[in-house]
Amino acid sequence: MKPDKNGSMFEYTEASIKSLDWREHIRLRPGMYIGKLGDGSSKDDGIYVLVKEVVDNSIDEHMMGYGKTIDIKITDKTVTVRDYGRGIPLGKVVEVVSKINTGAKYDSGAFQKSVGLNGVGTKAVNALSNYFKVQAFRDGQTKLAEFKKGVLTSDPRVSKSNERNGTLVVFEPDSTMFKNYHFIPEYLDDLMWNYAFLNAGLTINYNGKKFYSKDGLLDLLRQKADPEEMRYPIIHFKGNDIEVALTHGNQYGEEYYSFVNGQNTTQGGTHLAAFREGVVKAVRDFYKKDFDAADIRASIIAAIAVRVQEPVFESQTKTKLGSINMAPDGPSIRNYVGDFVAKELEIYLHKNPSAADAILKRIMQSERERKEIAGIKKLANERAKKANLHNRKLRDCRYHFDDTSVRAGESMIFITEGDSASGSITKSRDVETQAVFSLRGKPLNCFGLTKKVVYENEEFNLLQHALNIEDGLDGLRYNKVIIATDADVDGMHIRLLLMTFFLQFFPDLVKAGHVYILETPLFRVRNKKETLYCYSEEEKQQAIAKLGGKPEITRFKGLGEISPDEFGKFIGDDIRLQPVQLDKDSHLRDVLEFYMGKNTPDRQDFIIDNLRIELDKVEDFEETPETA
Repeated sequence: MKPDKNGSMFEYTEASIKSLDWREHIRLRPGMYIGKLGDGSSKDDGIYVLVKEVVDNSIDEHMMGYGKTIDIKITDKTVTVRDYGRGIPLGKVVEVVSKINTGAKYDSGAFQKSVGLNGVGTKAVNALSNYFKVQAFRDGQTKLAEFKKGVLTSDPRVSKSNERNGTLVVFEPDSTMFKNYHFIPEYLDDLMWNYAFLNAGLTINYNGKKFYSKDGLLDLLRQKADPEEMRYPIIHFKGNDIEVALTHGNQYGEEYYSFVNGQNTTQGGTHLAAFREGVVKAVRDFYKKDFDAADIRASIIAAIAVRVQEPVFESQTKTKLGSINMAPDGPSIRNYVGDFVAKELEIYLHKNPSAADAILKRIMQSERERKEIAGIKKLANERAKKANLHNRKLRDCRYHFDDTSVRAGESMIFITEGDSASGSITKSRDVETQAVFSLRGKPLNCFGLTKKVVYENEEFNLLQHALNIEDGLDGLRYNKVIIATDADVDGMHIRLLLMTFFLQFFPDLVKAGHVYILETPLFRVRNKKETLYCYSEEEKQQAIAKLGGKPEITRFKGLGEISPDEFGKFIGDDIRLQPVQLDKDSHLRDVLEFYMGKNTPDRQDFIIDNLRIELDKVEDFEETPETA
């Protein structure tokens, strides 16, 4: 090929223009339809979006008054969803899951205030599945269609059936798209509970467990809030297309659970902003005092759900609401939600003086705490501002979670200890989306201390500023905050100290699913032809069996022992992350007290009972100079 007059080797002709069918386009640009692919370690990874797209259709049927039960089964690789709604019309079974812009949700008479309104959901699931089956049951007849990566593989025909009306969908995510994927049970449990809380009276049978809620968002906060920490009983009220529940606790930060048409808007949006404004207005009007908004909302735990006729989300994955109005000709969401919350909360405070007194005490406490650290906070922030100009602890990246770039969601920061570990990650990282923050040693155990220590401790203060979470998560600069420590006792201790820091002062960062532990290989098993990296003793034994003979085995003790070239393989597409999660039945204060409080006999017994020593069998391999 000869270069054109501008020196380019690429010609722009009719042959350059390509037309892709729906299946090819989804597989080529999956991010446009389901956000990121991922391996299942994040709540917003693609495999959970696939589950939601299918279940949302069943939820929409329930919302329209058809079907009170949904049966769901999820194994390691296969998802099965059976609802008992009206069932897809038999003549449209294939088109509904394989033809873009086909569906009933364009007909406002068939679906009102539905989650999925763009006719894309199940088509994306179909195209991104190694196996996809849809079967409709209607009035004694059924029709089944099977696909592979969006291509029809069966001959759909109508036959007789004794099954109840409804729809069955079975799919297996395509492992070539979702590499090394795995479902995290806690994420799926949260998903099912949210469906139950937002659809009071609906029963979801998931993997043999029943998910049911009678009181909606009131039940949600009962599950999320520690009853011993609540300052007053949960406030709960409903209106037309809106439901709200709130209380105050003793934790730092603000904790919100927001939903639109049943969709968990993890990044909030217009409705949540209006809710926060409404709470502030109600409190100021009731007490006739211009309290600082941060003092009013400090330690709040709240949930809000709205139903919008034509929701406009800021992405296909629907994690942030950007709608203007409740309906095409209705009031703005900001005005509707803000006015409703302000009015109902003020009425409640007048009727419940004990709750009003408790809220006032919580506000006054927050005000005192804020004023106590105001001086040191100012000095610490000035130091941090100077340090940021030449912050040697932070090797920043280009894209951040709080900007509007298409790669914002990929942003992550590794928190490491020591120059060698930081050096390996820094040299092998993707400078576009991966930042590194270096600790100089073991951080302070901050359990039981006040937030004053965050400003007094230079390292904590710089970390807080690097993440930009001093005033909440709105400005969070990295989607994933990854603790990267050595696989030894000291590394584990540093990991616990950092987790204590986040749980103590920024629990909303953890509860929102932003904090992870980096998993790095413990062993390298290789012969002259192949090198395998193993993350456990079991994987090591499998690698030895696969390679045969007497392969060379290296035990990695520290991150600094892994060369930058090798490290790049562990923080790229195949990165393994373990999310930091709190069990729904565990309360934060109790967890921190047990692990990071005084060295109690109970903790000693726990350590002894769970202590496990694994010894490598020397005869399994020949020792080398590198072998640990």
